[in-house]
Amino acid sequence: MLLEIFKLRKTYRNINRIRQILNVFVKHGFGQFIELLNLHKFIPFRKRLKLSSEEELMETTIPERLRLVFEELGPSFIKLAQVLASRPDLISDRYADEFEKLQDEASPFPFEAVKIIFEQDTGLKIDEVFSSIEKIPAAAASIAQVHFAELKDGSQVVLKVQRPNISHMIENDISIMSIIVELMVKYIPETEFFNPKGIVNEYEKTIKKELNFLEEARNIERFHTNFHDDPEVKIPKLYKDLTTSRVIVMERIVGIKIDDLEKMKETGIDMPLTARRLIKIYFKMMLEHGFFHADPHPGNIFVMADGRIGIVDFGIVGWLSVEVMDGIAGVFLALVNKDFSSLFEQFIELGMITDETDYDKTKREFMADVTEFLTPMYDMPLADINYVEYLNTITHLALKHKVKVPSSILMVNKCNMIIDGLVRRLDSTFNFITVAAPYASKIMRRKYDFKRVYGKVEKNFSELSDSFINIPKQTRMLLRRLLRDEFNIRVLPIGLERFQRDIDRSTNRLSFSIVVASIIMSSSVLALSGIGGKIFSMPALGTFGFVVSFILGVWLLLSILRSGRF
Repeated sequence: MLLEIFKLRKTYRNINRIRQILNVFVKHGFGQFIELLNLHKFIPFRKRLKLSSEEELMETTIPERLRLVFEELGPSFIKLAQVLASRPDLISDRYADEFEKLQDEASPFPFEAVKIIFEQDTGLKIDEVFSSIEKIPAAAASIAQVHFAELKDGSQVVLKVQRPNISHMIENDISIMSIIVELMVKYIPETEFFNPKGIVNEYEKTIKKELNFLEEARNIERFHTNFHDDPEVKIPKLYKDLTTSRVIVMERIVGIKIDDLEKMKETGIDMPLTARRLIKIYFKMMLEHGFFHADPHPGNIFVMADGRIGIVDFGIVGWLSVEVMDGIAGVFLALVNKDFSSLFEQFIELGMITDETDYDKTKREFMADVTEFLTPMYDMPLADINYVEYLNTITHLALKHKVKVPSSILMVNKCNMIIDGLVRRLDSTFNFITVAAPYASKIMRRKYDFKRVYGKVEKNFSELSDSFINIPKQTRMLLRRLLRDEFNIRVLPIGLERFQRDIDRSTNRLSFSIVVASIIMSSSVLALSGIGGKIFSMPALGTFGFVVSFILGVWLLLSILRSGRF
């Protein structure tokens, strides 16, 4: 424990942040979790007693309380919750749905800081670049805020500037998260099933990309390339000479938010046509380009006066390999053809079925559930099938049978659900699946193109040849290790450290109880003997012993109550 505290103190310059994080967890009823991690020593005893009452905790669920924790801890933890929200395979739907409620909003920072950061990073005076700039931000999030401005040549632009010191703060929080997950795996071994280290690593990669605006600039350029000849979509122009890792300037998209139906009606925009255009754009991204905008909330999608779909905010994107695009297309076609038995084969192609999976058993149980949940769809017209309901069912079944769902697929599913909700509001008769069918068929035809099939055969044959060539070498290495007695089998006892710690704690409490009992007995003897004089007609030493034993007894009782194991 001392070594862990020393490591924490050495690693983090601001120990107050650690205490703040732990205090917030304790405040929302996670004191036992902090004790299990042996971090309760960081929290003053008086604060440990100020826990939420049982009534308060009963009124909220654990996912709700955890959401409140992340919300109170600020940008780093809000972003972590957003990453977790896209991984229901790891944290379950209850937590994912709760984390979806977190809004990435923050108080604006002063315009003077915007000016300083812009001039430091670009080497240009802000007044020399912009003829006018709105000092009140159009939007303020946890990482950056946005200002509308006009360049000297009259171009309407958006200036996005990163919050001062946000990078340093997030870096510190990631370090703290890394230590916490190490302690989780050490003291609560069963949490390793959720791969907490992998979650923090994935979050670190995601947030570092989002903190580097040059990454977003590259994303904008790629979208420009992919849609350069598409008259139905508008990607904002990037001003590369005014863009740095903390500053980005791009063309301002003027239009109506995709969910502002009243305004669209007033301006006479064809909403069913807009719905078809939006779906077409996203199918192009996901099934043709393999590179898609992964944050399609209404604030990032606009309908322009000429009917084009304008897309903004390219900090979060998704990449899909050719194999994944083929798999997604196969899933669409399985639904279109109502061929549910082929879903499992598509899961295999997508890499969801690992070598550790009992193939026959999993397929048998999976298909039994698919039959039960999806058979009613056989008698429904294709246009009446609810895509979101179908997608939710398939995802739940996959998670139930511990089928490993790649994060890229989960991101695609999340985007599709959001897009489906948007287009249904634009056109109540719109059906996601019927529109998807021709795109999926096109992808599947591409999948069986002669050149691609030949390339796969050549690649598989090459891998098979390499395997045969390497067999003698690998066999020789194995025999050499056996002969040298270097062949070892590692046995990793799970939960032994926690069991030992619980035994130590119980032994310490028992010893402490014996000491308290001994003090009580000694005090009784002293009280009866009258040794040590009297105070207010009471034996002094005996009374003192009773007071000490009472204080120690109360302290022991509170310690047991705090642990939640009375």
